[in-house]
Amino acid sequence: MAGSVFLGATGCWGDGDKDGLPKDYKAVSGTQLCGGNAISADASKALKVIMGVSRFEASSKEYTVAKAASDLAFATPGLTAGRENVCRVFKPTGMRQFQLRITWKLADDAPTDGPVAPKFTVLKMGDETVAAADMAYIYFTCRSDKLVGSGGEAHIVIGVEHWAVADYPEDNVKALKDAYATVAHSFSLAMAKELRCEKNGGLPAKPVLDPA
Repeated sequence: MAGSVFLGATGCWGDGDKDGLPKDYKAVSGTQLCGGNAISADASKALKVIMGVSRFEASSKEYTVAKAASDLAFATPGLTAGRENVCRVFKPTGMRQFQLRITWKLADDAPTDGPVAPKFTVLKMGDETVAAADMAYIYFTCRSDKLVGSGGEAHIVIGVEHWAVADYPEDNVKALKDAYATVAHSFSLAMAKELRCEKNGGLPAKPVLDPA
């Protein structure tokens, strides 16, 4: 399943224009993706760093933070099938394909201090944030009366991943890490607000990109 209206330039659509695209095809700004309240202005700028464009294929209407939060609220740790979709982000049709996947997962416990893979930098957000040049994950604890399946408390992991073998300039690693962390923060904060997490799950109002 994909969180985008269309996956690329190939395919068959019944009612298209002369370029083969559906009449309702849209390319939108980053802040309009994934329901319209998931990507902040800072995160939209970060998407441009990651993907090299400022316009994106419009998201399918069912892929929103509100829908993901509703699914999460009734989920039970250990019983969810791995990572669940929040949204997908694609470049506009006709450009080199690039897929960014945003997911959520319930962990059994909060993360413990321990070694991380060398490619990750640990940041000061939530319970733990780790960022690399092709992905970032934010762990935070949510306490809310909306969390039916988790008894009022859940350890949530939001992931943002480039869904392909990473190919990036070595001199841009720091900027990419910051960008992935910024997008992950935006989705995490939006999820925390949607779930009415106590104190927004301990997440800051703005992304904190300083190493822990």
